[in-house]
Amino acid sequence: MLKQPELKGSTFTLSVLHLVDDNFAAAADVLAEKVTQAPGFFEGAPVVADVQRLSQCPDISALKRCLQATGMILIGLTGVTHNHTRQLALDSGLAVLKSSKQSRIADPIQTPAKVVTAPVRSGQQIYAKNADLVILNHVSAGAEVIADGSIHIYGVLRGRAIAGACGQKQARIYCQNLQSELLSVAGSYWLNDKIPPEHVERPAMVSLNQESLQIDPLTL
Repeated sequence: MLKQPELKGSTFTLSVLHLVDDNFAAAADVLAEKVTQAPGFFEGAPVVADVQRLSQCPDISALKRCLQATGMILIGLTGVTHNHTRQLALDSGLAVLKSSKQSRIADPIQTPAKVVTAPVRSGQQIYAKNADLVILNHVSAGAEVIADGSIHIYGVLRGRAIAGACGQKQARIYCQNLQSELLSVAGSYWLNDKIPPEHVERPAMVSLNQESLQIDPLTL
């Protein structure tokens, strides 16, 4: 019988660097002094950066470089309060650790809806970051419209529509004529062959219902 990998809990000691501002070079100098005092202990040691007191999203690449110069390795962030910072950390290959005192990551500030008046043509991609997306025209096959909030299409939807791109499960897709190649809300998606025939070429509202998409008629 082949042996299978096992996932087990364990306990490790991690050093936490509590950042007070964006002067990462100054923080690296403090760490470098620690390494000089005990090189055998700190060299190659994993470090978690606490970013709770920073006024804006940290430059993760710059932070990584500063720590690497000391011989220590940045493995994650803690004190993360916004989804944007969380996503940047994950995209950079870092873990996001939640302290026992931290309640939850706050939602990013919602910005005004992004409004597009021209047709969205094949090959185009439109993204509304932290906002709803309003299309006052058609979305062609091969086009893609994405929003962190809801999507409103006052025309034919033939391309791909992705609402709740950052995980907002309350997001919805509204369109006047549903012929979409792909529909997605908060990561759950349907291809066009799964859209019930009674909703095709009709006004529709797409929402998330218990991790599955739901389509309802849109009353005009």
